[in-house]
Amino acid sequence: MPIITRKKQIYSIGNQLRDYLVQYNREHRLPIQYADLLRYDNSIALFDKRERDTLWETVFYPASEVDDILLALKTIYAILKADGDMSVTGHLTIDRVDLCSYGNTMPFRVRVRNLVNDNFDYFYIKNADASRIYGLELEHILSPNRISYLTSGQTLIEEHIAGIPGDMFFEQQMQDPDRNPVRLCKEFVKFNERCFVRLLGDMHSSNFVVDITPDFDEVYYRIRAIDFDQQSYEGRKSVYMPQYYRQNQPIIDLGRACLTPESVHQYQVEERSLVAGRLRVEQIRIHELMVAMRQDSLAPVSNVEQLREALNRHYRTRKFTKCRTMGDIVWQSLEVVAAH
Repeated sequence: MPIITRKKQIYSIGNQLRDYLVQYNREHRLPIQYADLLRYDNSIALFDKRERDTLWETVFYPASEVDDILLALKTIYAILKADGDMSVTGHLTIDRVDLCSYGNTMPFRVRVRNLVNDNFDYFYIKNADASRIYGLELEHILSPNRISYLTSGQTLIEEHIAGIPGDMFFEQQMQDPDRNPVRLCKEFVKFNERCFVRLLGDMHSSNFVVDITPDFDEVYYRIRAIDFDQQSYEGRKSVYMPQYYRQNQPIIDLGRACLTPESVHQYQVEERSLVAGRLRVEQIRIHELMVAMRQDSLAPVSNVEQLREALNRHYRTRKFTKCRTMGDIVWQSLEVVAAH
């Protein structure tokens, strides 16, 4: 079972990655930075509807600054959702700002409420980490999911990814009589394959959500990663395979009961074919991203050496031996997929 015992180092955005972000309209001038939100003067613990501690804190700002901060947050929301059109924010208010003090990037979560219908949305403000940005971009390019995020200097803005947190889904809905176990397990196999191909680690049940879409006669599932901090950082191969996490055991046991080895192999081949197709469609963008990533230092040398040897053994090849960075390893992994 993969266990990550230490928080990974945060890597700053390099010049080549910054150029990529500017080219693809990810970099924006924002009215407030992550560091500005650290100027809160009070906080209280945040509890969920069941009165359980969420481990988030709701923060409060000095009266002399709060109006400016809330206006800046509304402006960021308009940039993220409406290309900066402030006309959509007249009926919106910033309902709450929460801080997760135990996360790698200590994110702030901003709740935006619609005053007309009381609907609400979230977005996140984080200390920018190059590893996470590469993870977000790879998810946008190689998965069936589109990702909306912005950068500004060393600040990262992310949209909220909706869905039922995996641990909550396993606890509350695994025994639902309307659940379709084959479709659910098929999606987990495909999710496992996507994570391994692009080397996204730490995908235990707290770091992904289950998106449920009812159809006229069936239920469809999509498993989506929500944490990209461990993009190609650890040296152990098992870190990049959700099937090995103890927290995911309920769906792993279900898959053993309802899927045959032939079906699992079929779904793995299908997902690799889909990734290969996306690589062909986005070959210019992925090439430009990899040019930056292959020159960035995103992990200790020992992790790079350990992972490249593990992948050599896994694929029964020596092609990974030439890899000197985690970006090289990701590129070689994608080339393996594209070649089949």
